[in-house]
Amino acid sequence: MTNKVIIDTDPGIDDAMAIYFAVQAPQIDLLGLTTVFGNIEVELATQNALRLLEHANIDLPVCKGVAMPHVGPESTYAKFVHGEDGLGNLHLPPPKTSADQRTAAEFIIEMAHKYPNEITLVPIGPLGNIALALKLEPKLPELIKSVNIMGGAAHVAGNVTPVAEANIWNDAYAAEIVFSAGWDVKMFGLDVTYATSFDPDFVDILAAKNPVLGGLVARASQFYIDFYSKREDKKVCFFHDAFPLAYIVNPDLFTLITGNIRIGTDPLHRGQTSFAPLGSTTSELWTETPPVKVATGVNHAALTQLFIDTYAR
Repeated sequence: MTNKVIIDTDPGIDDAMAIYFAVQAPQIDLLGLTTVFGNIEVELATQNALRLLEHANIDLPVCKGVAMPHVGPESTYAKFVHGEDGLGNLHLPPPKTSADQRTAAEFIIEMAHKYPNEITLVPIGPLGNIALALKLEPKLPELIKSVNIMGGAAHVAGNVTPVAEANIWNDAYAAEIVFSAGWDVKMFGLDVTYATSFDPDFVDILAAKNPVLGGLVARASQFYIDFYSKREDKKVCFFHDAFPLAYIVNPDLFTLITGNIRIGTDPLHRGQTSFAPLGSTTSELWTETPPVKVATGVNHAALTQLFIDTYAR
């Protein structure tokens, strides 16, 4: 059985690895990519999405989404992590194809009506497109199977501020809308992604298994590895964005806890994903929000092997 998926993305080096994992996994039927600002500007994110699909010789809709946070100024982007071009300064040729005429939100809504209760949304960037789709179609939670989010930090420190992870911090008001919409939300945040580092030879293995797709990921990742190696004081890499897709393929690899999440929107706590496990509080400030599931553990060795085996197909 395949799972229909829409990836909402801001490619991004780990986005590239995640997208290529999805297109190779037989359990995933990728319907299209929607793009959002985040790691880079939305226009460049859209161009990169097209580049990645062209490189893989795959024809899928790419729909451009929001360029700004729901509230507040334009993002400062994360080119110091992903390179000026978002893909490790590979400077790939301009895409020959063009983005779909539909906006990201329009595409999500159209597909949700076409395949009711069959689609898993996988946002691996800020949540502006998902929030806008909810505003345009209030019944969207009734039409979507689940929402697997890469973002947040339930029990660990953030990576932008001491309390906030980048995707949530970039569009905190949108995140508040998405987390409180009352649908099946699963959060794959820094609790699992920062606990699961990859040695540099991991990307070499991907390249050996798949010279075309793995080769691009390996080349782009050198910039990424250099960034994380300064942070970790050793050669290391993280592939945050592939986790919510790996869950679709093999949910048994993950430990999830149900609870309530509140999103910080004030300047000091902007983007904070404060988590209260179910039953840990009776405060209405928490219990008035719909419960969500948060990933708190993952089988590192099995996850690594899943990525390698999928790239070897």
